[in-house]
Amino acid sequence: MDPEMHDLRGRPVIVGAGVAGLMTALLAPEPVVLVSRGPLGDFSSSILAQGGLAASLATDDSPELHCADTLAAGGGLCDERAVRRVVEAAPEAIDRLARLGVAFDSATDGSLRLGLEAAHSRRRIVHAAGDATGRELVRALSAAVRATPSITVMEGWDVRRLLVEDGVIAGLLVAGPAGAALLATGRIVLATGGVGGLFPHTTNPLGSFGQGLALAARAGAVIADPEFVQFHPTALASGTGGALPLISEAVRGEGATLVDENGDRFLAGTPGAELAPRDVVARAVWRHRAAGHGTFLDGRHSLGASFERRFPTIDRLCREAGIDPAHQPIPVRPAAHYHMGGIAVDAEGRSTVPGLWACGEVARTGLHGANRLASNSLTEAMVSAGHVAAGIAAAAPREGISPRAAVLPPAPDVSAVRPVVARALGIVRDGETLSHAIAMLTPLATGGGAAADPALVALMMAVAARRREESRGAHFRADFPGQAVQARPSLLTLDQAFSAAADPAIQFPLARSA
Repeated sequence: MDPEMHDLRGRPVIVGAGVAGLMTALLAPEPVVLVSRGPLGDFSSSILAQGGLAASLATDDSPELHCADTLAAGGGLCDERAVRRVVEAAPEAIDRLARLGVAFDSATDGSLRLGLEAAHSRRRIVHAAGDATGRELVRALSAAVRATPSITVMEGWDVRRLLVEDGVIAGLLVAGPAGAALLATGRIVLATGGVGGLFPHTTNPLGSFGQGLALAARAGAVIADPEFVQFHPTALASGTGGALPLISEAVRGEGATLVDENGDRFLAGTPGAELAPRDVVARAVWRHRAAGHGTFLDGRHSLGASFERRFPTIDRLCREAGIDPAHQPIPVRPAAHYHMGGIAVDAEGRSTVPGLWACGEVARTGLHGANRLASNSLTEAMVSAGHVAAGIAAAAPREGISPRAAVLPPAPDVSAVRPVVARALGIVRDGETLSHAIAMLTPLATGGGAAADPALVALMMAVAARRREESRGAHFRADFPGQAVQARPSLLTLDQAFSAAADPAIQFPLARSA
């Protein structure tokens, strides 16, 4: 039986209910439909965010300094115009969130309390509820969405395919409590988050495996820099795998140090030490573990008894794992955390497919480059949501759309893909392992089974990683440890990825970006 078609009468559809999707819906100056896989925010990485939002609010700070720090961390792949656009708008984004009811942490004088994180030259991280910023953002934004009559919320619906007619967005195929449905619309915003769920160790929800990238790629969109995955150096090393609790970088910002089982501070000789860029710290932790050492975050001397008050969520997570962080070092390990790559978009969030926008982690705006500066992601989501909302409003609505019926694909299953990703796309990579992974992923991605979409995302990541024969930012090749003189983005379409998978010698031209 064909899915029932619903004509949305020109209303845009926003897919994803993390902070990017929620804010885009709130800023849209017209009625919109917000589609969420579960209750608002519950399946998003946003709700897990412990760090805050980076903004130049201190008297000794400025957008210029924030911009310089972002560019320095980005490994030559940042788009400076995109960086300046975000850092200059960041203070207003904080004000907007406060007006929406977000309760940011304040100092005793009433000013916002500002934290320090890695590779920032100033204290500029705005937090809420100590180390539960994401939960507070989702709480306030979800409440605002539910109180906005112009936003229709569809909870418990999973988007399986975008529908394209004559190269233009025509709708989306969804599965939900009432079965399959076809939503006819000419304007779609993807705000579906990252790819951490592809990895066996991640700080993301396991369902965040890049479904938005698969949807966009199958619709014909260009994907940019998919090989750049940021590994957070300090996830709580508990259990055997899966979603790991994050030990926020803010703990290191308050003076905690990385030590091994002997108490030796193994980053002491590294420029920046514990507050070096994340790719540097993550590789150092990985190498120390590979050499047979344990790795721990020690906050006993810098925080001690104040740990619980400053970081209540982390304190609770540690105690649940049998660790008292005020008196014991915390066992940590790197884990997949953030995807710098994504759907190639322009300054207004438009992809290369007319009618398709992207916002948040699923989009590659040029802000993060090869290595995201800590706490820039929530800021980017808030700033970009305004541009995307304005962009969809400026696009003429298409009514009377009647997309052709499509077969509902099975619910995605990432289990067959994770072992391949673990071997080939971790912190240190090499060409031979990447080629082997591509050979294993291609039949999964081209098949019609449950592994097809996760395998497609991993395939595009692996193809781009094999083609990038250098080490830059979060992408490190053991067989090409040097950095190329010229920084060039990776731009891939679905057809190009399959062509390169079949024949690595093919030198296709760079795809057009948004």
